[in-house]
Amino acid sequence: MRGDVHVRFSESAGVRFPRATHLVVGFQYKDDAERFLAALRERLGKFNLELSDEKTRLIEFGRFAAPSRKARGEGKPDTFNFLGFTHSCGRTRRGQFCVLRTTMAKKVRAKLKAVRAELRERLHCSIAETGQWLHAVLAGHYRYYGVPRNIYALAAFRHHVIMIWHWALRRRGDKKNRATWSRMERLAKRWLHTPRIMHPYPSQRLCVTTQGKSPVR
Repeated sequence: MRGDVHVRFSESAGVRFPRATHLVVGFQYKDDAERFLAALRERLGKFNLELSDEKTRLIEFGRFAAPSRKARGEGKPDTFNFLGFTHSCGRTRRGQFCVLRTTMAKKVRAKLKAVRAELRERLHCSIAETGQWLHAVLAGHYRYYGVPRNIYALAAFRHHVIMIWHWALRRRGDKKNRATWSRMERLAKRWLHTPRIMHPYPSQRLCVTTQGKSPVR
């Protein structure tokens, strides 16, 4: 049985731990995962620390998770959030197993809320100034979340940014340059470039080329 342990540390004795203490540990067999989790709890207890029960999970994950759960009459494998992504079991176009990483919905909602608040402050800024700022926002979003197979989430984020900008322009009350949807499409084409995958696929990232030798994977 395949399983992963999703472990996150909680605050204890007034000590705040950095995000680096959030980790995911993978095991091939469930017994190994359970022994590790018990040993980790015991080890932390010696330092008056403890794991957060709400954020610590033992889940079945991997290329055998879906068929195993289906044979037992259970649903799809659980997902877990890590480093801003929701990780789930998926399949490539060729039917091979892959780990799907999609932008966490919580992160998207928080960022869109921040964009709306900033556009409200920039309500009377020039179109060019606001467009440049939104261009930088999308560029940063694409650089971090532009991982393979996450293109639909990136496109959805851009669409919501366009809608929020359209909402902000309509509040300006500029009768000469009304924020019609055709005008909004032109502005989006000018400033809000379409998303693209920024990070390489695992097969490319793990391929090392040495001088005078064939690529080593």
